[in-house]
Amino acid sequence: MQTTEPTGQRSVLVTGGSRGIGAATARLCAEQGWAVAVNYTRDTAAAESVVKAIQASGGRAIAVQADVSDEAQVLAMFKRIDAELPPLGALVNNAGVVDVAARVDEMSVQRLLRMFGINVVGSFICAREALKRLSTRHGGSGGAIVNLSSVAARLGSPGLYVDYAAAKGAIDTFTVGLAREVATEGVRVNAVRPGITDTDIHASGGTPDRARQSAPLIPMQRPGTADEIAQAVVWLVSDAASYTTGAIIDVSGGR
Repeated sequence: MQTTEPTGQRSVLVTGGSRGIGAATARLCAEQGWAVAVNYTRDTAAAESVVKAIQASGGRAIAVQADVSDEAQVLAMFKRIDAELPPLGALVNNAGVVDVAARVDEMSVQRLLRMFGINVVGSFICAREALKRLSTRHGGSGGAIVNLSSVAARLGSPGLYVDYAAAKGAIDTFTVGLAREVATEGVRVNAVRPGITDTDIHASGGTPDRARQSAPLIPMQRPGTADEIAQAVVWLVSDAASYTTGAIIDVSGGR
């Protein structure tokens, strides 16, 4: 079957791509010529809005529903991307959750399983499936994986969400280990550690105004924007970062 995509066009999967940093990354990737798979869990309308914005600008995108912590859903998502978009060239592991502020001695097992299931296990599953398509070991032509970490991995987030910080610490270790594991297979693996960023993830943690309220804690005295984080992510998936792997880049206003 003949395809109509431009010669050499490749696809990027952005998990959690319907809002915030993920949506900004999806739009910027499209501007750079990528075909984009916008993953989402529940908010179909938000994901479709990102897709329509990309299409209106002449880009190519589809919305793909999947809970990244569910292996069967991830497999179905990759199968659909294989069928509907050009060959995969990059993965942005952006999907993640926070929870309401709590001390460790107040955290339930259910909370911990959700936190690590989405933020850590989900990133592993998506990376595994991406590697089967990208790695020269599997017949691929190379590519890039970018994981979204957080400066919480360095700071620990005491009294707020040590579980989230620990999950992001795991992402940092995962990034370094995987980068070295596949360095000779044409796949680069890096991470971006955002600082406090003005997105609606804070609302899901019960503190919608946290970004603005936290400005005095940031050397630059303001929260970051989703677009500012996305710029770093998109550089890492691009050929401009061809000699960069195993890097963890802080985009945090100096925090």
